[in-house]
Amino acid sequence: MIELNDFYNEGFGWVCRQCERELGAAAEQQTSRLLREGEAESKTPGLSIRALAKWADAAQRILVCPRCGISEPVEKS
Repeated sequence: MIELNDFYNEGFGWVCRQCERELGAAAEQQTSRLLREGEAESKTPGLSIRALAKWADAAQRILVCPRCGISEPVEKS
């Protein structure tokens, strides 16, 4: 797995380290995602991890956090 300064990936997507600290996501990770998420009960379901990053370009070379706006280039070795 690629090591980045501002993002990490544990197999389900790139997560912004800074936003995860701010949101206290580490405390929420103690229970299973299956038990927390389940079926969406509202008309506007949201992600359980709000610090999930997106690709800034079509070539998937730059990650960007939609919450804080931090970005980092990804170099595949």
